[in-house]
Amino acid sequence: MTLITHLAEHRKTARLTQAKLAQAVGVSRKTINTIENNVFVPSTVLALKLAARLEVSVHDLFVLPENTNPKETT
Repeated sequence: MTLITHLAEHRKTARLTQAKLAQAVGVSRKTINTIENNVFVPSTVLALKLAARLEVSVHDLFVLPENTNPKETT
């Protein structure tokens, strides 16, 4: 599934490196990097942890593309 991510922008606004954010949410720096580069789609739990640490909503971090039908299953 394609997902638009704004994680890097919010991470930079919070003045966090990938390593610091990763440490705060209990994952590797590479995991943060792969999410930011649309290689990996985070689990719901990880998305919630990222949003909480960055003090934004999950919807601020991740968005479905406009042409995606939410009723579709992949």
